Amino acid sequence: MMQPALSPALPAIRNFRLLSHHELNGFGGMGEGLSLQLARDGRRILWAAHESAPKNFTAIDVTDPRAPRVVVQTELPQPYMRSNSLEVVGDVMAVAYQTREPGQQPAGFELFDISRPEEPRSIAFVDCSGPYSRGVHQLWFVDGEYVHLSSGAADFQPRHPLDDQFYRIFDVRDPARPREVGRWWLPGTREGDPEPPPDRHPPGADFGFRAHNTNVYPQRPDRCYLGYIDAGMIILDISDKANPKPICRWDNSPPYHGFTHTVLPLFGRDLLVVSDESVVDGAADWPKLVWILDARQESNPIPIATCPMPPLRDFAGRGGRFGAHNLHENPPKAGAWSSEQIILGTFFNGGLRAFDLSDPYQPVEVGHFVPEAPRNSPVGAVQLNDVFVEDRGIVYTVDRLAGGLYALEMDF
Repeated sequence: MMQPALSPALPAIRNFRLLSHHELNGFGGMGEGLSLQLARDGRRILWAAHESAPKNFTAIDVTDPRAPRVVVQTELPQPYMRSNSLEVVGDVMAVAYQTREPGQQPAGFELFDISRPEEPRSIAFVDCSGPYSRGVHQLWFVDGEYVHLSSGAADFQPRHPLDDQFYRIFDVRDPARPREVGRWWLPGTREGDPEPPPDRHPPGADFGFRAHNTNVYPQRPDRCYLGYIDAGMIILDISDKANPKPICRWDNSPPYHGFTHTVLPLFGRDLLVVSDESVVDGAADWPKLVWILDARQESNPIPIATCPMPPLRDFAGRGGRFGAHNLHENPPKAGAWSSEQIILGTFFNGGLRAFDLSDPYQPVEVGHFVPEAPRNSPVGAVQLNDVFVEDRGIVYTVDRLAGGLYALEMDF
């Protein structure tokens, strides 16, 4: 029997319990950076990057996830900036800065001493601005030694303006003096490359051959698992950080609409979980999916399944984006939860969804959380943007436009 389409305002929850919701002092438009600090005084501090100005980042005391409390909220120096991404290791935090247009400043990343969470102190700022650079979109910092990021640079001129951010590695073992130690870009995307430029995606589906997530794990510190938007998923050999070398590239687009976002390796199972990102309202770029790849042959990963999605007709008209985006990335850090069976991801107006990969050929949805439209949402629907799970089984997810932070408990 055909089920009726959902009302645009109808919330839904299954196998999660909502513990709390915090609108973050009226600045609830949150980006892709969620990272947990186990503070010296025993508190658990969740650091969250904002999607856009005026705010830079917010720290929330989540020691009691039923009563989260903002402990600091900082400002960006310019209205055309965003601090979309951040990561914490111990008492050091790295924050990415991207500008709206190339050539604007400041653009790059900054390291902070957060040993006193109420008083974050700048340690160093790395300038990644330039005539063709918008700075840093995303960064990965999990070992206290290297920051891996998607960034432009003063000395990098892309052949196409959408190809302005590439993979860069910075040594931050001396956090007061970060230094670049390696970089890689898709051959043919830089002016002066001997290789021909890649074929552009069709109009309306051309989002750029540039880096997004740059994940590196201690299980394989010689590998970078790189989401490269229109170029798909790339695994790099970074055993020599000064000379990264591609091992493989898997691309689903065309016929799909590109924007490969996150590559999550499940090392114990020889699997890769790869997410697209929906970037167009009204599901005009549908489908945007979470893919499961068999990676037993590292040089030739093969897609074997996609995670099930709710019916398009139930969500396409709700407002804003609908489709895959961020995953909980099993960050190898104190306080973080990790699983090679349960995968959690955000789907904008499709909410938060959890999948059981016990059988990787047939992923099963085991939970979802779709809250009601946040107050003052410009699209009239939730836009869940990122997710982080801590080792107590508490799930944090944030709204991209207005809703702020939701804390949940898993029940599966």
